[in-house]
Amino acid sequence: MTTSPPAGPRRPLLSISAAVLTTGVALALAMSTQTAAHAAQPGVGLGTATPYAVLAGQTVTNTGPSVISGDLGVSPGTAVTGFPPGLVQAGTIHAADAVALQAKNDLTTAYNDAAGRNPVVDKTNDDLGGETLVAGVYRASTGMSLTGTVTLDAQGDPNAVFIFQAGSTLTTASSSRVALLNNANPCNVFWQVGSSATIGTTTDFVGTVMALTSISAQTGATFQGRLLARNGSVTLDTNTINRPNCAVAPATPTATPTATTPPTTAPTTAPTTKSNPPKQGGTKKDGGTKKGGDKKGGDKKGGDTKKDSPNGPDSSEGTTNPTGSSPNGPTSTTGRAPTVPEGHPPTGRTPMATDSANGIWLGSGLAVLGGVAGLVVLRGRPRRLHRG
Repeated sequence: MTTSPPAGPRRPLLSISAAVLTTGVALALAMSTQTAAHAAQPGVGLGTATPYAVLAGQTVTNTGPSVISGDLGVSPGTAVTGFPPGLVQAGTIHAADAVALQAKNDLTTAYNDAAGRNPVVDKTNDDLGGETLVAGVYRASTGMSLTGTVTLDAQGDPNAVFIFQAGSTLTTASSSRVALLNNANPCNVFWQVGSSATIGTTTDFVGTVMALTSISAQTGATFQGRLLARNGSVTLDTNTINRPNCAVAPATPTATPTATTPPTTAPTTAPTTKSNPPKQGGTKKDGGTKKGGDKKGGDKKGGDTKKDSPNGPDSSEGTTNPTGSSPNGPTSTTGRAPTVPEGHPPTGRTPMATDSANGIWLGSGLAVLGGVAGLVVLRGRPRRLHRG
């Protein structure tokens, strides 16, 4: 005798299904947020600005025994004051010369590159102090502030890149600190500032600061990086600035890349698989047209059509033309450009971080749906009790 179990025991399955669905959605959301934070970024190329520890548009002013390791430059301004007592070591002072002018141009390109990076993690109205951040792009639509210590965790990748975009100012409180963790490299930390930066007293700062206007380093602040001010001044007061030894990367314009122009010369003609009788080519009537025929009758570019084949219709004839010059017109599928995988240079497009995010969303969704479907199937199967 077979009996069905009472309806009561099935109810927990509904709760389990709901819990699985809720957990799956939460997991998918968490993974998408993590993807944005982990989006791989190339470094910001500084070009000829790479050797500079300090670079300004108008003036560089120093008070006290500051020590600058690297080049110091100004352009189009000419004023460099306070050296001595300030000291420039392992570098050269460039005041309004051609070298400084080129470095300023490359700084502008690097600034625009950093300002245009995506995707971003929004840090508007958040103080960076007390946070541990992984590689990625962090943006504050207004000012960006640091009170205390922010830790940059490269997670073992020395090429991990950190980019901070401040919509207006960058300000650090006294004795603040930028700490590096797990192979984080000061060469790969960039601060793009929409107006001016003020680094508080005795702050221990890391990274290249690129400010649209000016940079003020207050008494006793130290730097592993660069202070680069596009249009204004750099003001120093008993500071130590050590430019990191970084590979010189060209400044990269932010213009959207265009598709690669294909070569204008005709590609090498692919050999045909079947010889054609000489009497079938050479005239406009039998396929030897100007559009793809061979005046000597050896039509290798598609002039040999089904009509003039001595063996009748043949699916292999007229379909080996890689240039699309068949007398039947360019609609032949064999004349189309080959499909290029995404990210291949001729497409003019590189894979985006959103592509991987979409893959994670899809995979998470399928996993959740599969789990729910399995529970529904189990719920729908009646239990049978066999009694002896």
